[in-house]
Amino acid sequence: MEELKFCPKCGETTLLWDGEKKWSCSHCDFVMYQNVAGAVAVIIRYGDEILFTRRNQEPKKGKLDLAGGFTDPKESAEQTCVRELFEEMKLKIDASKLVYKASLPNVYVYKNIPYNTLDLFYEYEVDSKFAVQLEQSEISETMWIKKSDVKPEDIAFDSQRFFFEHLY
Repeated sequence: MEELKFCPKCGETTLLWDGEKKWSCSHCDFVMYQNVAGAVAVIIRYGDEILFTRRNQEPKKGKLDLAGGFTDPKESAEQTCVRELFEEMKLKIDASKLVYKASLPNVYVYKNIPYNTLDLFYEYEVDSKFAVQLEQSEISETMWIKKSDVKPEDIAFDSQRFFFEHLY
């Protein structure tokens, strides 16, 4: 965050980052907060298998990920699950069947800017395995992995690794 120096209000090079969540200008009264962003991760489960995606973009390109993403303004976490699963895999789900599991903090670094997130984990149980239409810009492939075969070191994000190691 230290790369941002110019105040968007007065234009001076006096923009200061507090190291956690706030910018302020020592020249004028400008203050801006970088609040925590909401995100969802959906554990799509068939029996003892989980549907993972493989990231096709940075950050963590090539690593395993759960379907999901950032919550849009004025959107509930459940609406985010429905939208993201459709955008990423053309998968239509029934939001009433989503089961909330946990929330964990995470840091998502995008183009050298760290975004603090609160990742909300949901489980969605399906009756059979299925093929998906991938959004290739985001996902290179999907795979069903037995819960007992999940290797935390292969998972892209700290919150998901912690979830699988300690909570699921």
